[in-house]
Amino acid sequence: MMPESHKINYIEMPSQDLAQTKTFFSSVFNWQFVDYGDSYTALEEAGIDGGFYLADTCMRADAGSALVVLYSNQLEETRDAVRAAGGQIIKPIFDFPGGRRFHFTCPSGNEFAVWSEPATGAGHVS
Repeated sequence: MMPESHKINYIEMPSQDLAQTKTFFSSVFNWQFVDYGDSYTALEEAGIDGGFYLADTCMRADAGSALVVLYSNQLEETRDAVRAAGGQIIKPIFDFPGGRRFHFTCPSGNEFAVWSEPATGAGHVS
């Protein structure tokens, strides 16, 4: 399949520890990786093409970085999996127009968000 002209096609993100990054995202999100040398790994099964490059920096929205937002149909389960795999929740689940989401940092310090549809019915737990 040919990439579409003028569409976002690839995203590259920093990683302070590629092995740890691969373990985290494989465990939580079921992503697969293909290594290209010691300082780059490409994403597979992530919904978009991209990869992680070895770097001392990290991406944080408060520092002006773009925010990568993932989708989950089980928001609380995904939050719990992020915690269990060593991620830090930096914004607990909150409502926003169109749904609910939380923000986390992976072990390399990169900020991501995960969103889901609005909760239905009373009694959902955040």
